[in-house]
Amino acid sequence: MATIDLAQVGKNLVKSAETGESIELRSLWQDKPVVLFFLRRFGCQVCRWMASEISKLEPDLQASGIALVGIGPEEVGLKEFIEGGFFKGSIYVDEPKKCYKDLCFKRYTALSVVPAALGKKVRDVAAQASAEGIKGNFSGDLLQSGGMLIVDKGGEKVLLHFIQDSPGDHVPLEDIAKAVGVSAKVTAGQKPVCNDDVCTR
Repeated sequence: MATIDLAQVGKNLVKSAETGESIELRSLWQDKPVVLFFLRRFGCQVCRWMASEISKLEPDLQASGIALVGIGPEEVGLKEFIEGGFFKGSIYVDEPKKCYKDLCFKRYTALSVVPAALGKKVRDVAAQASAEGIKGNFSGDLLQSGGMLIVDKGGEKVLLHFIQDSPGDHVPLEDIAKAVGVSAKVTAGQKPVCNDDVCTR
């Protein structure tokens, strides 16, 4: 796990998708623990699948006084993401990608994207996610990766810091529940297979 300066990350501004207001990231954990899910893109098919998976925990998190927040690196695809109902928590945007950088979420290169966009594994992901009624698009920044940050109330400590190694990587629901100390009553769906280089869907 990469070492992060929570105080520094907490000063970064993120914009509310609901109100358009910019707030400091640390305000999200000031009064309660928070699960922060950083998406690669709002239009990413696998990201949408992950968002719907994590959302299965929302009732248990809310009952335990834990916030669920999704953060995207740009506004491209945000409206469609919200209208699709893929995520049950609050949604914010980190357009300068400062949080992404401070949390060590890597960026891919144009060279690593091209073979992935044309590969069989990407088509397999599309078929798998489509079977669950989840579609994606190629709009926006295809090079950014994401991850997760779970912070205790008041920023006392980082409960989990997860960095995607490949675009298909995600934190299992049971690991999220364990990190925040809740008993989840959900069943994880089957993870779509994703290309090792990048998922462009």
